Amino acid sequence: MMKALFPDDGSPVSFEAFMAYALHDPHRGYYARRISTVGRGGDFTTTAEISPALSKAIAAWLIKQLRATRCRDVIELGPGSGALAVAVKAHLPWIWRMRTRWHLVETSATLREIQARHPALRNARWHDSVESALGACGGAACLYSNEFFDAFPVRLFQRSTAGWQEVFVQIMDGAVKELLLEEKNLPPSCVWRRDWAAGQRVEVHDSVRQWLAAMAIHWRRGAMLTIDYGASLEEIYHRQPCGSMRAYFMQQRITGAGIYENVGRQDLTADVNFSDMLEWTSAFAESAPLRSQRDFLLPWVNAGNPGDVHAVDPHGAGEAFRVWECWAG
Repeated sequence: MMKALFPDDGSPVSFEAFMAYALHDPHRGYYARRISTVGRGGDFTTTAEISPALSKAIAAWLIKQLRATRCRDVIELGPGSGALAVAVKAHLPWIWRMRTRWHLVETSATLREIQARHPALRNARWHDSVESALGACGGAACLYSNEFFDAFPVRLFQRSTAGWQEVFVQIMDGAVKELLLEEKNLPPSCVWRRDWAAGQRVEVHDSVRQWLAAMAIHWRRGAMLTIDYGASLEEIYHRQPCGSMRAYFMQQRITGAGIYENVGRQDLTADVNFSDMLEWTSAFAESAPLRSQRDFLLPWVNAGNPGDVHAVDPHGAGEAFRVWECWAG
């Protein structure tokens, strides 16, 4: 499988390219091969699968934003199993269900098949990109996502005494080796403003920056809600000298050299740097202050539901996930 993904002659590829192939290669990538189910018995579990409070909170947010922005189109980014879209629609008053057009941005053929099995989504439209979805909406839409941007590949850097080096990956005879190459043309990010100790690793979601820039061209009016694990720059790397990069294999967290094992059979992810997100969108959108998932969900929590309790746990998911809102137009 390694040979199918990468050159085995020792040619180095960036960590970003390694992560993109490992997750999104159409034949060997994790999202192409491993996502047969989503949830407790599948490859991963999201808050949407276990907490009814999430869909209630998003539905309430949508009603408020659809009214305020005068939009009729809703776009879900990376809808997973489709369960969240179904639940959100169910919590909308019938008049909003009737008047609202639903769009799903999904690149995985396997997940599209799973989503299409839901009768409630029979009138939804599927798109390969947010640009396509916004084009179908005339540029006016309310967008939301849950654990979407964490699936984007990152560029990985390490601080040396002389400056910044970028992590590259070299593969020979099936063995993976890291290379550190000097990088002077650093991508836009707030991480470079801090004085880091030698050896500190940081991730930059440059692919997200490019995605947001392309989206901005087509987004004329509306609101966007993003829920993902991450935090501000100051919080992410506190006591994390090796950065936040990790893998999940059979729902077990793996760090260090283990992220290079089981290529195409394990998830790879890094915390979303919301400080970067706010800066990258400041030219075309107005943002609200970040808040925790706990704060966002609390009004809708059923204390008797274990999934809801887990989702607002102040020592777990409730604080590990951040909620970000922004508006255009």
